[in-house]
Amino acid sequence: MNRRHAVKNIMIASGSIISLPFWMQACNLSSTHTHASSFSPEEQSLLASVTDTIIPPGNAIGALAVGVDKFLQKMLDDCYEQPVRDNVKQQLKALETSAKKTFGQPFEKATQQQRQSLLLKLQTSAAKEEKDFFELVKSETIRGFTTSQQVMEGYLHYKVAPGHYYGCVTIKS
Repeated sequence: MNRRHAVKNIMIASGSIISLPFWMQACNLSSTHTHASSFSPEEQSLLASVTDTIIPPGNAIGALAVGVDKFLQKMLDDCYEQPVRDNVKQQLKALETSAKKTFGQPFEKATQQQRQSLLLKLQTSAAKEEKDFFELVKSETIRGFTTSQQVMEGYLHYKVAPGHYYGCVTIKS
């Protein structure tokens, strides 16, 4: 192997890796915009409404403020099998139909109490698919919220390296 050729290739590779974030920023790309979701825009907004119902913004931040809806989409797309994704899509469609039938308006336009009542019906449902959908969305929403940077640092006071090192401390003997 030619040493000069290898060094040249390493320098080119490291230079391109270093400049990649600047290219992404210049092209207005970020990690939140590069994920192509398998959910349609209607399903995405409905999923956002469900996460907003589970953890609404109160005196503090809510699930939408920390991006739990995007986390949930990416988690479902990347970590769950196709039958689970199909069940989520089917249950979202059924939830929308149920909201229109019960309250005469889409799920997103319903009040917080109306949305909560529809989700609680799913929790106590006899159908396994509805119950599985609710448990999955609820658990992943809570996980996404509690592990977000804003919640970990702002409310749970998480530090990467707990404790402090105090060197050169005088000790009285």
